[in-house]
Amino acid sequence: MASSDVSYLSQSCIYGDSGEMESPYNQRKSGFMKWFSKLFKGSSRGTTYGRRPEVVGEENMFWRGPSRPLDDRSRAENEDLDHAIALSLAERAKKRNGHRGRGNDDEDFSRAIDESLGGMPSFCPYNPNPIQFLPRGFRLCGGCKHEIGYGHYLSCMGTFWHPHCFRCYSCGQQISETEFSLSGSYPYHKTCYKELHHPKCDICNQFIPTNLAGLIEYRAHPFWGQKYCPSHEHDSTPRCCSCERMESRSARYIALGDGRNLCLECLDSAVMDTGECQPLYHSIRDFYEGMYMKIDQQIPMLLVERQALNDAMEGEKDGPHHMPETRGLCLSEEQTVSSILKKPRIGKNRILDMRTYPQKLIRRCEVTAILVLYGLPRLLTGSILAHELMHGWLRLKGYRNLSPEVEEGICQVLSHMWLESEVMAGPCIPPPSSNYASSSSSSSATYKKGGKSEIEKKLGEFFMHQIAHDISPAYGEGFRMAHAAVNRYGLRRTLDHIRHTGRFPI
Repeated sequence: MASSDVSYLSQSCIYGDSGEMESPYNQRKSGFMKWFSKLFKGSSRGTTYGRRPEVVGEENMFWRGPSRPLDDRSRAENEDLDHAIALSLAERAKKRNGHRGRGNDDEDFSRAIDESLGGMPSFCPYNPNPIQFLPRGFRLCGGCKHEIGYGHYLSCMGTFWHPHCFRCYSCGQQISETEFSLSGSYPYHKTCYKELHHPKCDICNQFIPTNLAGLIEYRAHPFWGQKYCPSHEHDSTPRCCSCERMESRSARYIALGDGRNLCLECLDSAVMDTGECQPLYHSIRDFYEGMYMKIDQQIPMLLVERQALNDAMEGEKDGPHHMPETRGLCLSEEQTVSSILKKPRIGKNRILDMRTYPQKLIRRCEVTAILVLYGLPRLLTGSILAHELMHGWLRLKGYRNLSPEVEEGICQVLSHMWLESEVMAGPCIPPPSSNYASSSSSSSATYKKGGKSEIEKKLGEFFMHQIAHDISPAYGEGFRMAHAAVNRYGLRRTLDHIRHTGRFPI
């Protein structure tokens, strides 16, 4: 089966804040400023000498202007200030040796700073415009399209966002996590993305787990597209014997009592006993006659259980090759076969009151009887009948010692041709209800009116797909060679070539 992997795309959000930063000049004078702040308690704590950081480019990247005092004093003036501070500290040390009081030290130190600043007041005034913004409209929110001013913001997916504007495309709620998933140009919560894009198993309805390599691995039916966990191939999950779909946890298949299970859609048109199958059998004989391949002998046809079919196949001395799961058989030996006498009842997802009848088959020609497995949908039953009737036609017309690829291949072509005529012809009718009573009447009503439901047409397409993509040498490769020959030369010329050479025309 195909495996695939799905991986998540995670993106990161960077959270920025136009907060304040301490001046490098302030750091250089940290020892002095700890004492200096005690003198001037009126200074604004949030103001670093009137300078604020300016934000440019991506967040968490700050540009600082030149570290200059408020009145743009020169480097020489800064050196004078350093010299005054040094003199003041030296004078303080001398006075400490003379046991002077702390209050006088403070006054002398304050006077020294005033003199060095040329009479400048010791209190640094508040700058009324501390923040210098980038040009207006430079940073617009990707959500509301308004300018992002002072405060928190995000930089994600190549643009800026207000935190409350960055929302999940699925649920519409704000994304506050530092990681999110991205699909195309839309952000998602990781849980929302998983719910939307992580494949779920069609059997257990759970997220398909990852394998040892971290990849999401699942199985998928090549026709129906049913996805499921690889573990269901080994956990005894039932599979429909007709359409091959696996049983989901929300539905129950019908157990036919011989190890087979049938889904409700296939049950809607299932043929359950020999009497119910007779109209279908005669219609396929008419199909052969319409192609100038009339079968003169009246070949008995019986619907049988799985075990009866297997027993009959073992009784054949030199019968044709069969698939691992045999669904039909063209008998050439005399045998006693147990056939389905009356249609069984359905109760609690299983077959009830199965009634069979042993029937002695006497050989009156090259073909003794045609046996078909019961309980299959009408189109699948018909395709098996068309296949087995072709075996009978070849024997009655004297085709001998054909290789498995040639005989099974041309029989598969007739089966495919009949299915194609059924699927392509006739109007569609509304699908019947899934209960057994209505399904019994719906199959015969469908045949009489010539119409088929969409479900039945889809099943017919699947049975054609099975024939065309079979991988076995006899049924698969044989069909493809026979189909190519018939398309190129026609059915009649192909059959004539097989009669004379035992091979397909090239």
